[in-house]
Amino acid sequence: MTSVTTITDPQFETEVLQTDKPVLAYFWAAWCGPCRLVSPSVEWAAANYGDRLKVVKMEVDPNPETVKTYRVEGVPAFRIIKSGELVASLEGAITKPKLQAFIDENLG
Repeated sequence: MTSVTTITDPQFETEVLQTDKPVLAYFWAAWCGPCRLVSPSVEWAAANYGDRLKVVKMEVDPNPETVKTYRVEGVPAFRIIKSGELVASLEGAITKPKLQAFIDENLG
C-alpha cells in the first residue's frame, strides 16, 4: 500500500518536479481544522492511486518557498503537477468524491 510522502521545500524539486509520475501535492497546516477532515481522503488517494499517482503533503508554515511558487492562498490546498508543470489547482475542504473527481479529471 502506498502512503503519503511528507516533504519540505528542499525536497520539492526531487520528490515532485523530477518524478516520473503525476503528483498530487496536498498543502496543510497544523492549526487548520478543515485539513484534519481532508487528511483521510488524501491517505485514501495515496492508497488507491499509488500505482499511477504520487501523493505528497507539505506543511505550509515551514515551507514558504513552495507555497509562494504554487500560490497557495488557503489550506487545505491541492495541486496536480505532471512533468514539472502545474496542471490543476483546488483550494478548500473537499469531500472524498470531489477529491476523486479532481484526480480522475487530471490523471487522464
